[in-house]
Amino acid sequence: MAIFEQISGTGHEQIVFCNDKATGLKAIIAVHDTTLGPALGGCRMWDYKSEEEALEDVLRLSRGMTYKAAVSGLALGGGKSVIIGDPKKLKSEALFRTFGRFVDSLGGRYITAEDVNIRVKDMEQVALETNFVTGINSRVGGSGDPSPVTAWGTFNGLKASVKHQLGKDSVNGLKVAIQGTGAVGGHLARFLADEGAEVFVADINEKKVDALVKEIGAKPVELSKIHSLEVDVFAPCALGGCLNDETIPQLQTQVIAGAANNQLLDETKHAAMLKERNILYAPDYVINAGGLINVYQELQGYDPEAARKRAAGIYDTLLSIYETADNQGITTLQASDKIADDRINSVGGMKDLRNTAENQLWINA
Repeated sequence: MAIFEQISGTGHEQIVFCNDKATGLKAIIAVHDTTLGPALGGCRMWDYKSEEEALEDVLRLSRGMTYKAAVSGLALGGGKSVIIGDPKKLKSEALFRTFGRFVDSLGGRYITAEDVNIRVKDMEQVALETNFVTGINSRVGGSGDPSPVTAWGTFNGLKASVKHQLGKDSVNGLKVAIQGTGAVGGHLARFLADEGAEVFVADINEKKVDALVKEIGAKPVELSKIHSLEVDVFAPCALGGCLNDETIPQLQTQVIAGAANNQLLDETKHAAMLKERNILYAPDYVINAGGLINVYQELQGYDPEAARKRAAGIYDTLLSIYETADNQGITTLQASDKIADDRINSVGGMKDLRNTAENQLWINA
């Protein structure tokens, strides 16, 4: 598919290809929509199989950020960036500073932050070249690692899902299977255990699993079997595409509520499959919005308690989405998309009216 045809179909405003031979930087910045505000979204570093795969990933992720910001009530648009390459081999100060200069060249249309394989110290190097960066260390005025707030929002979203589907106000005594025990999944496991849930965990990194087994009494499960475990809640917290033609028929759960991005391999088809099986799906871009909320709070002047309080509001946001889905007989993903689209269109319409009025004043003058 031709690039302009591809981005036209997804509604993107701008795609920036960044190349620097000296540092080995090959990056793509995708600005999806800036109706509600500047496009904010993390930078992911991944050893993609091809440049086409990287482009597809950044387009999908940036679109998700638009909807995440819109449904969360934030004055932000959606964007994302990816750096192509092996993070174990390619990372350097020069590379991140060069990336920072590309970000800065957009003049604030895109604000970057952490994502997969990018750490706070990497963002601090980006910040040497641009002010359009969040998620830097608190010692230099930032909010630091957003994963605890992401996990806190996910935990509250999971509780809302349990309330709606199971009629329970607590996860005490429930069985929850977590796929991926990285920064967010690990914190989520602790929140769940603290409230009395029976937690099952799986990760490609066995050391992370062992640590949670010792710390909170989590039960280890093979990574290939975690999704098919008979539990009350399945929480995908690793990479996307885990809900697909193969895995959905194997699910033995009533609720899916996890922090991974792009959990549905095919959004329309697989959301419908889950609805048909009466499995409640918490739209990923809604339930994992805590990280975005955290860095948005940083732009306002960071207040950790305010960030946690706002992230806890994901509980009410999801209950509203579930009510809309039930009343209209649509999937939860369609319901959340509708709420986000309505807000974007409303603000976009307001801007159109303002521009028309300003032009009319200019003509009359």
